[in-house]
Amino acid sequence: MTRVAALLLAAGHSRRMGSNKLVLELDGKALIAHVADAALAAGFAEVIVVTGHQADAVHRALADRPVTWVHNAHHEQGMASTVKAGVEALAPTVDALLVCLGDMPRVSARQMQEIAQAYAPSSEYSICAPVFNGNRGNPVLFGRRHFAEMLAVEGDQGARSLLVKHADRIRLVPMDDDAILADIDTPDAFRRIGGTAP
Repeated sequence: MTRVAALLLAAGHSRRMGSNKLVLELDGKALIAHVADAALAAGFAEVIVVTGHQADAVHRALADRPVTWVHNAHHEQGMASTVKAGVEALAPTVDALLVCLGDMPRVSARQMQEIAQAYAPSSEYSICAPVFNGNRGNPVLFGRRHFAEMLAVEGDQGARSLLVKHADRIRLVPMDDDAILADIDTPDAFRRIGGTAP
């Protein structure tokens, strides 16, 4: 049985939002809680949350949820350092990692499952990415063969460079709505999904 873990990136500074967007409330709970609850409901082998900026606030937002906590002491270095911290925390039995952005509250457990189920360790496709109307989005799954490369990335692009380098290894997974494209970076974006911007 393929073991897939989910990695929630929750270390950013939310500079364009003006405050920590991950703990802004939408429909009664924090943005990061929507993502965590979807990942937990999807039934992954493990859900890892990597904190950085305002880690205590993220901990409070996720309360008693059964996640594995990892703190990225180098979060100022950008998203790549957060991805590295998560990969370093993986159990050796994990076959693949679904990298989830903490500011995408509309992505459902079913969509996460569909991406995970599209992966097969024996396949030539070692990356699975969701797509809607021809536009590729998040979260993205990386097979174990890419873990060493993920530990070597730098800057604020996360593992995006691997999508360019290994374009021929990407399996696109069609989605039935645009949730996989909707990350919340600004007050206007937050208001568009029904939130009250800071």
